[in-house]
Amino acid sequence: MKYWQLVLSQLTRKKLRTLFTAASILTAFLLFGVLLAVAEVFSRDVELAGLDRLVTVHKVSLVQLLPERYRQRIRQIEGVESVASATWFGGHYQDPKNFFAKFPVDDPQTYFDIYRELQLPPEQMQVWLQTRDGAVVGRKLADRFGWRIGDQIPIEADIWPRKGGSRFWEFKLVGIFDGEEEKTNTEIFMFRYDYFNEARQYGDGMVGWYIVKIRDPAQTESIARQIDALFANSTAETKTSSEEEFNKAFAKQWGDIGAIVRGVMGAVFFTLLLVVANTIAQSVRERSRELAVLKSLGFRDQTVAALVLVESIVLCLIPAILGLLFAGFFVQMLSSMLVGFLPTLIMPLQTWLWGIGFALVLGLCAALPPAYAVMRLRITQALRRV
Repeated sequence: MKYWQLVLSQLTRKKLRTLFTAASILTAFLLFGVLLAVAEVFSRDVELAGLDRLVTVHKVSLVQLLPERYRQRIRQIEGVESVASATWFGGHYQDPKNFFAKFPVDDPQTYFDIYRELQLPPEQMQVWLQTRDGAVVGRKLADRFGWRIGDQIPIEADIWPRKGGSRFWEFKLVGIFDGEEEKTNTEIFMFRYDYFNEARQYGDGMVGWYIVKIRDPAQTESIARQIDALFANSTAETKTSSEEEFNKAFAKQWGDIGAIVRGVMGAVFFTLLLVVANTIAQSVRERSRELAVLKSLGFRDQTVAALVLVESIVLCLIPAILGLLFAGFFVQMLSSMLVGFLPTLIMPLQTWLWGIGFALVLGLCAALPPAYAVMRLRITQALRRV
C-alpha cells in the first residue's frame, strides 16, 4: 500500500484521458452484465429440463396441431410412464401488453405428476378437477396481477374464438401453484382441455403437443424413434425429442443467444484491450524520464514494472465493478419492463466472477508490453529526452 499514492498520481496525470478510458470500460461491462442476464434466461429452461421427459410436436411446425387420439397410442409404448398434452392458447388479460403463457391441459393430475417442480396443493387440485371452467396459475403470475382464489379472470383470445364468434373466455381461479426452485418459471396460466375443446369454434379433438414421461432416461432416443414411427406417413407426422433439445430449439427461434453474446462481447473486449493498451503505453512514454528517476533512486526494474501493471489493473477493475453494479440495476429495471414477455431477469454470482476475472486479465494483457518496455528502459537514454 505504500506505493498507492504513486499509482494514483499516475492515473490522475491526464484526468480527461483516464476518464474517457474508464467510461469505455464501464460501458463495456454494463453491456456484459445485461447480455449475460438475457442469455441466462434463454438457457434457464434448458438447464431445468427433465431428463425423463420427451416432447412430441408436429413434424412440420409447433403451430400445427396433433390429433387427441395420439395420446393413447403413445401411452402403450413400452417404457412410457405417462402422457399429457397442452395447446398454446395465446390471448391477453385486459391489455395486449399483459402477456404470459396460457394453455389448456387434458389431464391436470397427470400434468402435475409429470412436472414435479410445479407444486399445487392437493385440495386445490381436487377443486380444479370438479370445476369445468376452473384455472390454476403460478405464484409469480398471481402476485403480478393481485389474483386470489375465487376470482373470475377474463381472457380475450386472438387464436381461439368461442363458438358463436365471441373472443372472450372467462375462468374461475381455483388454485395457485409454486415452483420447487426460485428460478422455476411460474408465470403460467392453465385451464382444462375438456372445457376448451367443447367451447372453441374450430380444432375439435386437436392438441398442440404431448409431454411424455419415460421410466428410463437412457431410453430417450429409442422411445422417441418409436413414437415417431407410430405416426410415420400419417396426415400428422410427429417429431419427438428430449425436453432439453426441445427447449434449445425453441430458444433458437430467437437466435443463438449464446453465440450472439460471445460474438458481441468478443468484439467489445478486443476493442477495449486496444484502447486500454494504448492508454497505458502512451502514459508510460510520457513518464519515461520520471520512471528513469525512480530507477536512479534505487527502485528495481521489477518494482517499476509492477507499478505499471497495478496502474492498468486499477484502471480496468474499478470501472468494471461500477459497470457491473449499473448492470444489476439496469437488469432489474428491464425485468420489470418485460414482465410476462420473459422470465425474471437476474444477474447471478457467476456473472460477477466472470466480469471481475475479465477485468483482471484485461488489465494485465494491456500492461504487459509497456511494463516490459519499462524494465528495459535505460536511465541515461530516458534522462536525455526532452
